[in-house]
Amino acid sequence: QVQLVESGGGLVQPGGSLRLSCAASGNIFSIYNMGWYRQAPGKQRELVAAVTVTSGGGTNYADSVKGRFTISFDNAKNTVYLQMNSLKPEDTAIYYCNANMMVFLRRRDDYWGQGIQVTVSS
Repeated sequence: QVQLVESGGGLVQPGGSLRLSCAASGNIFSIYNMGWYRQAPGKQRELVAAVTVTSGGGTNYADSVKGRFTISFDNAKNTVYLQMNSLKPEDTAIYYCNANMMVFLRRRDDYWGQGIQVTVSS
């Protein structure tokens, strides 16, 4: 069994900060990429940020969050973080953790967390 457990969401005022965490556990052989997606009501799920765990740790951000959000990965904990600063009401969404990884006795595949609510409102 593989699990992606998210934490750190909640309600914050505009201009505030939140830090999301996502810990991967289970029979993991190798993690290739991890990232955060979000889905607002009535909208499609979109990529927020991603980090390449192998090959140098490159990062990728949606234009709407560049300069405000920072993604990082802790190898020892198999945990990805999303530091969100200068939050705006339009950042309100359910945030989903994604991991592209190989699990023992299975092929490389995408795995998803259950989602965590982030609400930016005064």
